[in-house]
Amino acid sequence: MRIKCPYCGERSLDEFAYYGDATVTRPNLDAPDAMDQFTAYVYERTNPAGPHRELWYHAAGCHAWLVVTRDTTNHKISTVELARDVALQRASGTKGDA
Repeated sequence: MRIKCPYCGERSLDEFAYYGDATVTRPNLDAPDAMDQFTAYVYERTNPAGPHRELWYHAAGCHAWLVVTRDTTNHKISTVELARDVALQRASGTKGDA
């Protein structure tokens, strides 16, 4: 599998580290049910078949954090975005859940 880094171009998977699901958000610590929310956040994850947004780190390259949309059935990558841009879009409410 090859990932197209926005800064470095297309690179081998060996240069990247996988950090998990990019669609989950950290629960609010001050919520009345914070313990239940954090338990679900840590332990209750799905294993989707099909397109999935994942967090990757370009460890052996530019050290960018990336959100990669990858089909888990065939490993085809449809988009690669800078995690910073995805977070800003999420904060402004202009894009999906990751």
